[in-house]
Amino acid sequence: MTDTADKQVQPRKQGLSRRQKRALSRGVQYAVFVAAVVAFAVSADWGRLRNQFAQADLAEQMFPDIITLALKNTVLYTLSGFVFGLVLGMVIALMRLSPVGPYRWLAGIYIEIFRGLPALLIFIFVGVAVPLAFPGTEIPGGTYGKVALALGLVSAAYMAETIRAGIQAVPKGQMEAARSLGFSHTWAMVSIIIPQAFRIVIPPLTNELVLLFKDSSLVLFLGVTLEERELAKYGRDLASQTANSTPILVAGLCYLLVTVPLGLVVRRLETKAGEATR
Repeated sequence: MTDTADKQVQPRKQGLSRRQKRALSRGVQYAVFVAAVVAFAVSADWGRLRNQFAQADLAEQMFPDIITLALKNTVLYTLSGFVFGLVLGMVIALMRLSPVGPYRWLAGIYIEIFRGLPALLIFIFVGVAVPLAFPGTEIPGGTYGKVALALGLVSAAYMAETIRAGIQAVPKGQMEAARSLGFSHTWAMVSIIIPQAFRIVIPPLTNELVLLFKDSSLVLFLGVTLEERELAKYGRDLASQTANSTPILVAGLCYLLVTVPLGLVVRRLETKAGEATR
């Protein structure tokens, strides 16, 4: 009896708590990450990497042209494509919401086609197919006009769905209140619904701007002059001339000078939007 009582009195051995398991899991993950970094640092040939990607004299030769020419062109290409895509995307979004069936069908077909095709094919289409289909016709703005058209066609499909979702996210009571005050449907959309929708979709539209900034590198498939080169084309040309990849690395860093701040803006806007909906 005594032995049995002693066994019953002894406390059961408890395993790790849930918090301890999570801490142990995090510790293992950190250890694996540190081990991978150390293994990479030890095994990499830093001398060869430095010679191929970090030649300071080659990097210095790229300035100021990489800023005043390549980066400037990249920004202009991106903004022109974004503006055209935003306008076209707004039209397609309204067609998507239209009570007229053919408008909805055309908008849906456009969105499915241009969301499904790679951006590279759109650039080739604009640079090759359009001149063949319309001989003697020049797209206004030269290369800038072609890039705006290509980037705009690609981005409009995504922006249209974003804007449509933003319009549908505005409470229906807003339209009903506007109509009760004597607003026409069109004027209520322009003055009340669309402004509220844009406040909702600013974060995803800013993210689309980041994507367009990177897609502008496809301009090389349109055939550009030396004065029309953007960052990727500029870096690749210098890399070919010097047989060194330093210009490509510098061009990549210039992309980050724009995309990283824009990414921070997107996250900040998303945080504000989340706080506003609470």
